[in-house]
Amino acid sequence: MNPWVMFVLIASLGLGTTITFASSHWLLAWMGLEINTLAIIPLMAQQHHPRAVEATTKYFLTQAAAAALMLFAATSNAWTLGEWHIQHLSNPLTTTVIMIALGMKIGLAPTHLWLPEVLQGLDLTTGLILSTWQKLAPMTLIYQLGPNVNPNILVLIGLLSALIGGWGGLNQTQLRKILAYSSIAHMGWMMIVLKYCPELMLLNLMVYILMTSTAFITLKTVSATSINSLATMWTKTPTMVTIAMLTMLSLGGLPPLTGFMPKWMILQELTKQDLPTTATIMALAALLSLFFYLRLCYNMTLTSGPNTNNNKTPWRLTTTVVTPLPLVATLSLMLLPLTPAAMALLT
Repeated sequence: MNPWVMFVLIASLGLGTTITFASSHWLLAWMGLEINTLAIIPLMAQQHHPRAVEATTKYFLTQAAAAALMLFAATSNAWTLGEWHIQHLSNPLTTTVIMIALGMKIGLAPTHLWLPEVLQGLDLTTGLILSTWQKLAPMTLIYQLGPNVNPNILVLIGLLSALIGGWGGLNQTQLRKILAYSSIAHMGWMMIVLKYCPELMLLNLMVYILMTSTAFITLKTVSATSINSLATMWTKTPTMVTIAMLTMLSLGGLPPLTGFMPKWMILQELTKQDLPTTATIMALAALLSLFFYLRLCYNMTLTSGPNTNNNKTPWRLTTTVVTPLPLVATLSLMLLPLTPAAMALLT
């Protein structure tokens, strides 16, 4: 792609997200989301491959439907109350419809079915943008919408997303689909605590972005897209495989890695709110996710692929490491000792 075109698209992504961040008006927020969507469409279709075009079409239709639903609900609210302000929503039906529309944009259950298929059709760089940057603007709106949403709806969405994200990833062999179901599960953890402690949702979002960025950049560096390709990497790039393995365990929430921190604090908050059953179900859902992360680690470290190795030979591998990788890898693996500082900031 032409560098100038790439610059315009990346700048448009930043502009759309910034507009949504700065907006207190539903029309302006909708406009920012639309700029965001239209900016990433050419990036998704740049491979000129039928799979990429299919993924781009699915993504566009889903995002357009979610944006139309959100605009319809916001217009209905303005018609009823004469108010376009984001936090002035008194109609429960309007609030629920906008919550469903924003959930569709980020891939929350039960409107999650598009995410694994779309992510599977993209390259790892565009998948990284879709899994991290594209979630910032809708999550900002969900954060502002949180106090007005029925807590039972948020708990139901959170439980469904965590269970489906764990269950759906069990039989996957493609790494991008596994990371898509991981995204669904993590979004569920954020939704379940949104009503009771919104700051914990922001902490979980920050940690999720760090861990997902590390996973995608590592897989991009070793050119791995399936479990079989990981199984042959141990003898070639042991350092990168070690980082990938620890990052997967951190995504699963295994102590003493960074990913344990938000799960621990969310379970503690649910217990404080007298929701022991919900906390138990979420912990069991985390075990489902941890199982397929452990399966990845097993394939990376304890097995070698039984089939022919079609990967690049070691002397053809580039030795350059993507610049942000050391920073995001360190943060996604070693932030657990800072938990008391995070708790102090949240209280």
